[in-house]
Amino acid sequence: MDSWSRVMSLLRQHAPADHADLPGPATEQVLAAAEKRMGISLPQDLRAWLLQNNLDLSEEDVDDDVACCGFAGFPDEGSFFLGIRALERLYANRFMPGGFDPPDRPDNPFWRNEWIPFLSDQDGWTGKFIDVRDGRIGRWFVGEITITGEYASLADYFDSVAEMLTKIADGDHPVCEVAEGRLVWS
Repeated sequence: MDSWSRVMSLLRQHAPADHADLPGPATEQVLAAAEKRMGISLPQDLRAWLLQNNLDLSEEDVDDDVACCGFAGFPDEGSFFLGIRALERLYANRFMPGGFDPPDRPDNPFWRNEWIPFLSDQDGWTGKFIDVRDGRIGRWFVGEITITGEYASLADYFDSVAEMLTKIADGDHPVCEVAEGRLVWS
């Protein structure tokens, strides 16, 4: 996925300490096992991304007291990309037997089982998801209306992250800078 490669290149160039912390790729076997446990096929864009970088924390770095764990400070100060274990855990937490939540709003639900989270805060209260039906990216926030189609694709979303990293590198971002090879949010 070219857009993710651009993000990684910018991160490696401008925040090398953050880049060095990121783990390697997932395997097809890991993805297939996750799909089986979740009972849903991952969209091709999401699979391609996870095959480049499975952003799961190591077992010893996982905090069981939070809903989701990830690499703090990337892509922003309050949320992080999910690795396969965190993605599965959050998906299981949001999964509804009837397919959507709440059950009385099928045309405007807070959550649908066809949405797979890939970015979240620690509490799982807010984040981004990919819709397996059409590949569009949406955003949820507990207690607010879920936004669908915020980005046309995962690639479009990663392009926006690359643009943000470019602004940070140029010193043109209002709340982030790079210090000692790491993104620092104010």
